[in-house]
Amino acid sequence: MRRHMLKRASLLIAAAMLAVAAGGCGSGKTDEGEVSKAVPATQTPVATPTPTEEDLEMEREYNEALRLNGNSKNYNFSDIQKLEGNPMEGKTLCVLGSSVAYGASSNGDAVGEYFEKRFGCKLVKEAVSGTTLANLDDSSYVARLLNNVTEEKVDLFICQLSTNDATKNLKLGEISEGKNLSDFDQKTVIGAMEYIIRYAQTTWNCPVAFFTGSYYKSENYGKMVEALKALGDKWGICVLNLYDDPEFNDLTEEERSIYMSDDIHPKRAGYRDWWGPELERQLLDYLKENTK
Repeated sequence: MRRHMLKRASLLIAAAMLAVAAGGCGSGKTDEGEVSKAVPATQTPVATPTPTEEDLEMEREYNEALRLNGNSKNYNFSDIQKLEGNPMEGKTLCVLGSSVAYGASSNGDAVGEYFEKRFGCKLVKEAVSGTTLANLDDSSYVARLLNNVTEEKVDLFICQLSTNDATKNLKLGEISEGKNLSDFDQKTVIGAMEYIIRYAQTTWNCPVAFFTGSYYKSENYGKMVEALKALGDKWGICVLNLYDDPEFNDLTEEERSIYMSDDIHPKRAGYRDWWGPELERQLLDYLKENTK
């Protein structure tokens, strides 16, 4: 593209030089001694070069490169159109998570930002890469929820089912029989999830949702997804499940290269054009049935 621009600039300069040689610029005297008038530059016709086939091919290659780059301007979140009349318009959404919720491979645009644009809602995002659900240190989901999220009113709470717990082979735990905050073993994955659910429900009295990532080969994460579905039954929360749907996960190699930077982390195109619409569909179905 730069070569194309330089070529066009050279042609314009050459045309301007020919115009000066033919008509001159400024004042001068004719053979009869009369002073000639300067011709305004705006009156000098300048031919616009016609793009060659080579120029057009370069432009096609440039546009194709933008399409294949899942983080290019072609996938800007500013292009997301707001869904009119949605139940979250003007309300507050809180998103808790790690690198996938943060947008580590997508310049910080992720699930929260998709919903912010799509729903026209206020986003509160608490997401730190590398963190876990299991409450083992001050960076865990539980610790950051308690210490960093200070909103008095939240209308929808969404939590990421972290892949870090699966990667680090942390203890899954078991579903508790109780529903009090003191009933849960926060150092296990399930215990932390139950604590987060109960805390969000009692603090804000709002719908609670968890979302999974798309499918990747991980026995530990598969077990976490199954546990999440069981928690959905116990707590009545919204389970936004991208992991189990074979049709959703059936991508071509080209689509996967556009949407994902690796097996876990989407690019902007992945959030905007793949994950986002399906998460939206599932969430709106839940809200329609549970917020009447």
